[in-house]
Amino acid sequence: MATPQQYYVPAQSKWPIIATVGLLVTFFGLGTWFNDLKAGHSASHGPWIFFAGALVIAYMMFGWFGAVIRESRAGLYSPQLDRSFRWGMGWFIFSEVMFFVAFFGVLFYVRMWAGPWLAGEGSKGVAHMLWPNFEYAWPLLHTPDPKLFPPPQGTIDPWHLPLINTALLVSSSVTITFAHHALRKGHRTPLKLWLAATIGLGLCFLALQAFEYREAYHELGLTLGSGIYGATFFMLTGFHGAHVTMGTLILIVMLVRILRGHFSADKHFGFEAASWYWHFVDVVWVGLFIFVYVI
Repeated sequence: MATPQQYYVPAQSKWPIIATVGLLVTFFGLGTWFNDLKAGHSASHGPWIFFAGALVIAYMMFGWFGAVIRESRAGLYSPQLDRSFRWGMGWFIFSEVMFFVAFFGVLFYVRMWAGPWLAGEGSKGVAHMLWPNFEYAWPLLHTPDPKLFPPPQGTIDPWHLPLINTALLVSSSVTITFAHHALRKGHRTPLKLWLAATIGLGLCFLALQAFEYREAYHELGLTLGSGIYGATFFMLTGFHGAHVTMGTLILIVMLVRILRGHFSADKHFGFEAASWYWHFVDVVWVGLFIFVYVI
Protein backbone atom coordinates (compact mmCIF):
# COMPACT_ATOMS: atom_id res chain seq x y z
CA MET A 1 0.00 0.00 0.00
CA ALA A 2 1.45 3.37 -1.03
CA THR A 3 1.75 6.20 1.47
CA PRO A 4 1.70 9.99 0.85
CA GLN A 5 5.52 10.00 1.12
CA GLN A 6 5.96 7.30 -1.54
CA TYR A 7 5.78 7.68 -5.30
CA TYR A 8 5.25 4.47 -7.20
CA VAL A 9 7.64 3.95 -10.12
CA PRO A 10 6.53 1.07 -12.38
CA ALA A 11 8.93 -1.43 -13.85
CA GLN A 12 10.07 -1.24 -17.46
CA SER A 13 7.16 -1.79 -19.83
CA LYS A 14 6.75 -2.98 -23.41
CA TRP A 15 3.63 -0.88 -23.98
CA PRO A 16 5.27 2.42 -25.10
CA ILE A 17 7.20 0.74 -27.90
CA ILE A 18 4.09 -1.19 -28.97
CA ALA A 19 2.17 2.10 -29.04
CA THR A 20 4.89 3.66 -31.22
CA VAL A 21 4.81 0.78 -33.70
CA GLY A 22 1.01 0.82 -33.79
CA LEU A 23 0.87 4.55 -34.52
CA LEU A 24 3.53 4.25 -37.21
CA VAL A 25 1.69 1.42 -38.99
CA THR A 26 -1.68 3.16 -38.64
CA PHE A 27 -0.60 6.46 -40.16
CA PHE A 28 1.47 4.76 -42.85
CA GLY A 29 -1.62 2.80 -43.85
CA LEU A 30 -3.77 5.94 -43.77
CA GLY A 31 -1.29 7.81 -45.96
CA THR A 32 -1.08 4.90 -48.40
CA TRP A 33 -4.87 4.65 -48.51
CA PHE A 34 -5.37 8.36 -49.29
CA ASN A 35 -2.59 8.49 -51.85
CA ASP A 36 -3.97 5.47 -53.68
CA LEU A 37 -7.41 7.06 -53.72
CA LYS A 38 -5.93 10.25 -55.16
CA ALA A 39 -4.05 8.25 -57.81
CA GLY A 40 -7.22 6.38 -58.76
CA HIS A 41 -5.99 2.93 -57.74
CA SER A 42 -8.96 0.63 -57.30
CA ALA A 43 -6.99 -1.92 -55.24
CA SER A 44 -4.99 -0.56 -52.33
CA HIS A 45 -3.22 -2.19 -49.40
CA GLY A 46 -3.71 1.01 -47.39
CA PRO A 47 -6.93 -0.07 -45.63
CA TRP A 48 -5.40 -3.39 -44.55
CA ILE A 49 -2.28 -1.66 -43.20
CA PHE A 50 -4.42 0.93 -41.44
CA PHE A 51 -6.64 -1.63 -39.71
CA ALA A 52 -3.62 -3.74 -38.76
CA GLY A 53 -2.13 -0.71 -37.04
CA ALA A 54 -5.46 0.03 -35.37
CA LEU A 55 -5.52 -3.51 -33.97
CA VAL A 56 -2.02 -3.04 -32.56
CA ILE A 57 -3.14 0.20 -30.89
CA ALA A 58 -6.23 -1.53 -29.48
CA TYR A 59 -4.04 -4.32 -28.08
CA MET A 60 -1.71 -1.74 -26.54
CA MET A 61 -4.53 0.21 -24.90
CA PHE A 62 -6.13 -2.95 -23.52
CA GLY A 63 -2.84 -4.13 -22.04
CA TRP A 64 -1.52 -0.78 -20.80
CA PHE A 65 -4.74 0.37 -19.18
CA GLY A 66 -5.21 -3.09 -17.72
CA ALA A 67 -1.80 -2.79 -16.06
CA VAL A 68 -2.71 0.63 -14.63
CA ILE A 69 -6.00 -0.76 -13.27
CA ARG A 70 -4.21 -3.66 -11.58
CA GLU A 71 -1.69 -1.29 -10.00
CA SER A 72 -4.45 0.98 -8.77
CA ARG A 73 -6.47 -1.91 -7.35
CA ALA A 74 -3.33 -3.13 -5.56
CA GLY A 75 -3.07 0.19 -3.71
CA LEU A 76 0.25 1.18 -5.25
CA TYR A 77 -0.79 4.74 -6.08
CA SER A 78 -0.27 7.55 -3.55
CA PRO A 79 -2.18 10.86 -3.39
CA GLN A 80 0.77 12.51 -5.13
CA LEU A 81 0.48 10.11 -8.05
CA ASP A 82 -3.26 10.69 -8.13
CA ARG A 83 -2.54 14.39 -8.65
CA SER A 84 -0.14 13.47 -11.45
CA PHE A 85 -2.91 11.54 -13.18
CA ARG A 86 -5.24 14.53 -12.86
CA TRP A 87 -2.68 16.92 -14.30
CA GLY A 88 -1.93 14.45 -17.09
CA MET A 89 -5.59 14.13 -18.03
CA GLY A 90 -6.00 17.89 -17.88
CA TRP A 91 -3.09 18.46 -20.26
CA PHE A 92 -4.35 15.71 -22.55
CA ILE A 93 -7.75 17.39 -22.85
CA PHE A 94 -6.01 20.74 -23.41
CA SER A 95 -4.07 19.18 -26.30
CA GLU A 96 -7.34 17.91 -27.74
CA VAL A 97 -8.84 21.39 -27.41
CA MET A 98 -5.94 22.84 -29.40
CA PHE A 99 -6.36 20.05 -31.97
CA PHE A 100 -9.91 21.20 -32.70
CA VAL A 101 -8.94 24.87 -32.43
CA ALA A 102 -6.62 24.30 -35.40
CA PHE A 103 -9.45 22.85 -37.50
CA PHE A 104 -11.87 25.59 -36.48
CA GLY A 105 -9.14 28.06 -37.39
CA VAL A 106 -8.97 26.58 -40.89
CA LEU A 107 -12.74 26.89 -41.19
CA PHE A 108 -12.75 30.54 -40.12
CA TYR A 109 -9.75 31.39 -42.33
CA VAL A 110 -11.41 29.92 -45.41
CA ARG A 111 -14.74 31.58 -44.69
CA MET A 112 -13.47 35.04 -43.72
CA TRP A 113 -10.34 35.50 -45.87
CA ALA A 114 -9.40 32.84 -48.43
CA GLY A 115 -12.83 32.57 -50.04
CA PRO A 116 -13.44 36.31 -50.44
CA TRP A 117 -9.87 36.79 -51.72
CA LEU A 118 -10.43 34.24 -54.48
CA ALA A 119 -13.56 36.14 -55.45
CA GLY A 120 -11.58 39.37 -55.86
CA GLU A 121 -12.04 41.11 -52.52
CA GLY A 122 -9.36 42.73 -50.38
CA SER A 123 -5.66 43.23 -50.97
CA LYS A 124 -5.33 39.73 -52.43
CA GLY A 125 -7.82 40.45 -55.20
CA VAL A 126 -5.25 39.57 -57.86
CA ALA A 127 -6.25 35.92 -57.29
CA HIS A 128 -9.51 36.84 -58.98
CA MET A 129 -7.63 36.73 -62.28
CA LEU A 130 -7.56 32.93 -62.09
CA TRP A 131 -11.34 32.51 -61.86
CA PRO A 132 -12.96 35.79 -62.98
CA ASN A 133 -16.48 34.33 -62.87
CA PHE A 134 -16.19 32.91 -59.36
CA GLU A 135 -18.58 34.41 -56.82
CA TYR A 136 -17.95 33.51 -53.20
CA ALA A 137 -20.74 32.45 -50.85
CA TRP A 138 -20.70 30.11 -47.85
CA PRO A 139 -21.55 27.23 -47.91
CA LEU A 140 -19.45 26.91 -51.04
CA LEU A 141 -21.81 25.23 -53.49
CA HIS A 142 -20.01 26.71 -56.52
CA THR A 143 -16.30 25.92 -56.47
CA PRO A 144 -13.80 28.00 -58.50
CA ASP A 145 -12.97 24.98 -60.72
CA PRO A 146 -15.93 22.56 -60.91
CA LYS A 147 -13.95 20.15 -63.10
CA LEU A 148 -11.28 19.73 -60.44
CA PHE A 149 -13.58 19.91 -57.39
CA PRO A 150 -17.19 19.02 -58.24
CA PRO A 151 -19.40 21.06 -55.88
CA PRO A 152 -22.06 19.41 -53.71
CA GLN A 153 -25.71 19.64 -54.67
CA GLY A 154 -26.71 20.78 -51.21
CA THR A 155 -25.86 20.90 -47.52
CA ILE A 156 -27.07 19.00 -44.47
CA ASP A 157 -30.18 20.54 -42.93
CA PRO A 158 -29.11 21.49 -39.39
CA TRP A 159 -32.63 21.28 -38.00
CA HIS A 160 -33.07 17.55 -38.52
CA LEU A 161 -30.34 14.97 -37.78
CA PRO A 162 -27.77 17.50 -36.46
CA LEU A 163 -30.34 18.96 -34.07
CA ILE A 164 -31.31 15.49 -32.85
CA ASN A 165 -27.64 14.64 -32.34
CA THR A 166 -27.16 17.86 -30.38
CA ALA A 167 -30.04 16.91 -28.10
CA LEU A 168 -28.56 13.42 -27.67
CA LEU A 169 -25.10 14.66 -26.66
CA VAL A 170 -26.38 17.42 -24.38
CA SER A 171 -28.62 14.84 -22.70
CA SER A 172 -25.64 12.49 -22.34
CA SER A 173 -23.74 15.19 -20.43
CA VAL A 174 -26.66 15.33 -18.01
CA THR A 175 -26.87 11.55 -17.58
CA ILE A 176 -23.13 11.12 -16.94
CA THR A 177 -23.30 13.93 -14.37
CA PHE A 178 -26.10 12.07 -12.59
CA ALA A 179 -23.98 8.91 -12.75
CA HIS A 180 -21.04 10.76 -11.18
CA HIS A 181 -23.20 12.10 -8.36
CA ALA A 182 -24.56 8.60 -7.74
CA LEU A 183 -21.02 7.23 -7.52
CA ARG A 184 -20.01 9.92 -5.02
CA LYS A 185 -22.96 8.95 -2.83
CA GLY A 186 -22.25 5.23 -3.16
CA HIS A 187 -25.53 4.50 -4.97
CA ARG A 188 -24.46 1.69 -7.28
CA THR A 189 -27.77 0.91 -9.02
CA PRO A 190 -28.50 4.48 -10.20
CA LEU A 191 -24.84 4.73 -11.20
CA LYS A 192 -25.16 1.72 -13.51
CA LEU A 193 -28.45 2.93 -15.00
CA TRP A 194 -27.28 6.49 -15.68
CA LEU A 195 -23.99 5.31 -17.15
CA ALA A 196 -25.76 2.77 -19.37
CA ALA A 197 -28.08 5.57 -20.53
CA THR A 198 -25.05 7.71 -21.42
CA ILE A 199 -23.57 4.88 -23.47
CA GLY A 200 -26.90 4.36 -25.24
CA LEU A 201 -27.10 8.05 -26.15
CA GLY A 202 -23.55 7.94 -27.49
CA LEU A 203 -24.33 4.91 -29.66
CA CYS A 204 -27.46 6.60 -31.00
CA PHE A 205 -25.38 9.66 -31.90
CA LEU A 206 -22.89 7.53 -33.84
CA ALA A 207 -25.67 5.69 -35.68
CA LEU A 208 -27.32 8.97 -36.76
CA GLN A 209 -23.92 10.37 -37.77
CA ALA A 210 -23.36 7.36 -40.03
CA PHE A 211 -26.82 7.82 -41.55
CA GLU A 212 -26.03 11.50 -42.12
CA TYR A 213 -22.77 10.64 -43.90
CA ARG A 214 -24.62 8.22 -46.15
CA GLU A 215 -27.09 10.95 -47.06
CA ALA A 216 -24.27 13.44 -47.69
CA TYR A 217 -22.35 11.09 -50.00
CA HIS A 218 -25.15 9.48 -51.97
CA GLU A 219 -27.85 12.15 -52.09
CA LEU A 220 -26.05 15.49 -51.81
CA GLY A 221 -22.70 14.72 -53.42
CA LEU A 222 -21.03 16.17 -50.34
CA THR A 223 -17.68 14.39 -50.08
CA LEU A 224 -14.08 15.07 -49.07
CA GLY A 225 -13.40 15.90 -52.72
CA SER A 226 -16.21 18.42 -53.19
CA GLY A 227 -14.16 21.53 -52.48
CA ILE A 228 -13.10 23.17 -49.25
CA TYR A 229 -16.60 23.01 -47.77
CA GLY A 230 -16.70 19.22 -48.02
CA ALA A 231 -13.13 18.93 -46.76
CA THR A 232 -13.71 21.07 -43.66
CA PHE A 233 -17.10 19.47 -42.99
CA PHE A 234 -15.77 15.93 -42.93
CA MET A 235 -12.50 16.77 -41.18
CA LEU A 236 -14.32 18.46 -38.29
CA THR A 237 -17.28 16.11 -37.96
CA GLY A 238 -15.18 13.03 -38.76
CA PHE A 239 -12.56 13.68 -36.10
CA HIS A 240 -15.30 14.52 -33.62
CA GLY A 241 -17.05 11.26 -34.47
CA ALA A 242 -13.78 9.42 -33.82
CA HIS A 243 -13.57 11.09 -30.41
CA VAL A 244 -17.17 10.14 -29.61
CA THR A 245 -16.37 6.55 -30.60
CA MET A 246 -13.35 6.52 -28.30
CA GLY A 247 -15.34 8.14 -25.49
CA THR A 248 -18.11 5.57 -25.85
CA LEU A 249 -15.60 2.72 -25.65
CA ILE A 250 -14.10 4.30 -22.52
CA LEU A 251 -17.54 4.55 -20.92
CA ILE A 252 -18.24 0.90 -21.77
CA VAL A 253 -15.01 -0.05 -19.99
CA MET A 254 -16.12 2.06 -17.01
CA LEU A 255 -19.46 0.25 -16.93
CA VAL A 256 -17.75 -3.15 -17.01
CA ARG A 257 -15.49 -2.09 -14.15
CA ILE A 258 -18.45 -0.83 -12.14
CA LEU A 259 -20.30 -4.11 -12.69
CA ARG A 260 -17.20 -5.88 -11.34
CA GLY A 261 -17.26 -3.77 -8.18
CA HIS A 262 -14.51 -1.29 -9.02
CA PHE A 263 -14.46 2.33 -7.78
CA SER A 264 -15.65 3.74 -4.50
CA ALA A 265 -17.26 6.98 -3.39
CA ASP A 266 -13.89 8.55 -2.56
CA LYS A 267 -11.60 6.83 -5.09
CA HIS A 268 -12.80 6.81 -8.67
CA PHE A 269 -10.51 8.95 -10.81
CA GLY A 270 -10.79 6.54 -13.76
CA PHE A 271 -14.50 7.27 -13.97
CA GLU A 272 -13.93 10.97 -13.34
CA ALA A 273 -11.40 11.22 -16.18
CA ALA A 274 -13.84 9.45 -18.52
CA SER A 275 -16.55 11.97 -17.60
CA TRP A 276 -14.17 14.88 -18.26
CA TYR A 277 -13.44 13.50 -21.70
CA TRP A 278 -17.13 12.99 -22.45
CA HIS A 279 -18.01 16.56 -21.45
CA PHE A 280 -15.20 17.75 -23.74
CA VAL A 281 -16.58 15.97 -26.82
CA ASP A 282 -20.04 17.32 -25.99
CA VAL A 283 -18.78 20.92 -25.89
CA VAL A 284 -16.93 20.45 -29.18
CA TRP A 285 -20.13 19.21 -30.82
CA VAL A 286 -22.02 22.32 -29.71
CA GLY A 287 -19.36 24.40 -31.47
CA LEU A 288 -19.63 22.19 -34.56
CA PHE A 289 -23.40 22.48 -34.63
CA ILE A 290 -23.24 26.28 -34.50
CA PHE A 291 -20.31 27.01 -36.83
CA VAL A 292 -20.48 24.09 -39.28
CA TYR A 293 -24.19 23.37 -39.60
CA VAL A 294 -26.08 26.54 -38.64
CA ILE A 295 -23.95 29.60 -39.43
